[in-house]
Amino acid sequence: MKITREEVLRVAELAQLELTTEEVELFRGQLDEILNYIGKLEELDVSNVEPMAQVLFTDVGSPTALATANEHPELRDDALRPCDVADAILAQAPDAAKPFFRVPKVIDR
Repeated sequence: MKITREEVLRVAELAQLELTTEEVELFRGQLDEILNYIGKLEELDVSNVEPMAQVLFTDVGSPTALATANEHPELRDDALRPCDVADAILAQAPDAAKPFFRVPKVIDR
């Protein structure tokens, strides 16, 4: 797929980026390479690939068996823990209005 200069300029406009002529050409080439790679991935036959629900599997038995916390100690049970750091973080902000950070307006449209 060929990305045009106008498409790069449109994306830059949406992202509010000012690009030089050299940057437009550089990014056009990079975006073109990315989309070509995605096109190659779309050609792969994944009809027999089973969707994954977990990235860790057990070493024995079926390759689709899910890992447990005992087999992978880096996995832990979800547990609620207090996290009362908002006041300390907001106190460091240059302009805060509890419970929010105040930032300058960046969108004029």
